[in-house]
Amino acid sequence: MNAIHQLRDLGQSLWLDNITREIVDDGTLARYIAEYSVTGLTSNPTIFDEAIGKTAAYDAGIAEKAKAGKAGEALFTELALEDLRRAADLFRPAFDATNGLDGWVSMEVSPLLANDTAGSIAAATRIHQQAGQPNLFVKIPGTPAGIPAIEESIFNGVPINVTLLFSREQYVAAAGAYLRGIERRVAAGLDPKVVSVASLFISRWDKAVAEKVPEDLRNRLGIAVGAVTYRAYRELLSSPRWNELAAAGAVPQRLLWASTGTKDPKAPETLYIDALAAPDTINTMPEKTLKALAAEGKPGAALAQDGAAADAMLARFAKAGIDIDALAVRLQEEGAQAFVKSWQQLMARIAEKRGTLARAA
Repeated sequence: MNAIHQLRDLGQSLWLDNITREIVDDGTLARYIAEYSVTGLTSNPTIFDEAIGKTAAYDAGIAEKAKAGKAGEALFTELALEDLRRAADLFRPAFDATNGLDGWVSMEVSPLLANDTAGSIAAATRIHQQAGQPNLFVKIPGTPAGIPAIEESIFNGVPINVTLLFSREQYVAAAGAYLRGIERRVAAGLDPKVVSVASLFISRWDKAVAEKVPEDLRNRLGIAVGAVTYRAYRELLSSPRWNELAAAGAVPQRLLWASTGTKDPKAPETLYIDALAAPDTINTMPEKTLKALAAEGKPGAALAQDGAAADAMLARFAKAGIDIDALAVRLQEEGAQAFVKSWQQLMARIAEKRGTLARAA
C-alpha cells in the first residue's frame, strides 16, 4: 500500500496548498485529484501574489476587468474566485460523496482585516455570496479580533477556514468560537450544519527555533505542538458539549495541518506528513511535498491521542529556553504581517499590470 492510500484509509484528507490558473487550465489539478487522491485545496495572498506575478495567465482577465472599471481588491477577488470556482467544480464529486465534509477550496479575507472584527464579518459574508459555491470556505485568521468574527460568521451560516493558528491554546479559542456560533444557530432554530476547519501551522515553529536549540531538538517542535493540539481536538469531539450539538445535526470542525512543507533542506520533504498521520484530519501541502509523499512517503502509526510523548518533548524545549506561549503569539503576529506584505505586493502588481495592459490596448 502506498503512502497516499495509507493516509486515506486512515481517515486523513489530502489537500493541495496551491492554486494557479495554469494548473486548472492544463489539467494538472485534475491529474492530482485522479492520481494523488487530492480532495481539496487552500489558497492565501502569497500564493496568489506568486501566481499572478510570475505568469501572464491572468493578463487577459486583468485587462477585461479593468475595462469594466474594476481595480484593486474588487478586481483581485473576481480573478481569484474565477479560479476557485473552477477548482470547486473539480472537487464537487468529493464534496457530494462525503455529504459536504470534504472537497473544499478556500478564499481569504483581506489580511488588512486581521484586527478588524466587523470588517472581517462583512468581508466573509460578501465573499461567500459572491463565490456562489457551496464548497468554498472563507478564511479568517484566528487572531484575537478574528475569534468573534469567526463566531458571528458561523452563526451567519458562512463556512469558515480558521487560518493562522499556531498553538493548542489558539486552536481551542477558534474551536470555542465555532461551537458558540453553532449553539446560537441551534437556539435560533437554524440549521446547525455549517462546515468549518481549523488550520494549525506546523513548520514555522521549527524555522523559528532552528538556531536556538540543540541539534537533537531540530524539526521536532512543530510536530509536538501538533500532537498536543490533536489531543485537545479529540477531547472536544468526545465532550458532552459537542455530543449535544452532534445530536442536533452539527458536524465537527476538522483539524487541518497547514504549512507542512519542510523549511529545513536537511529534513525529509515528507517529515510533517509522515509524523502527523491522524484520523479525521486534513493535511494541506505544496505540490513538491505532495509529489514526494507519492514517491517516498512513509507515514508512521496514527498520531497518539493522549499526547504524552509530546508533553515530554515540549518540556525539553522549555528547558532549552523556548517560551512556547510567547512564541505562538509572535508566530501568529508575524504570519499576519507576512500576509499583509504579500497582499500589498499583490495589489501593487495588479495595479501595475492594469496600467501596462491599458496602455498597450
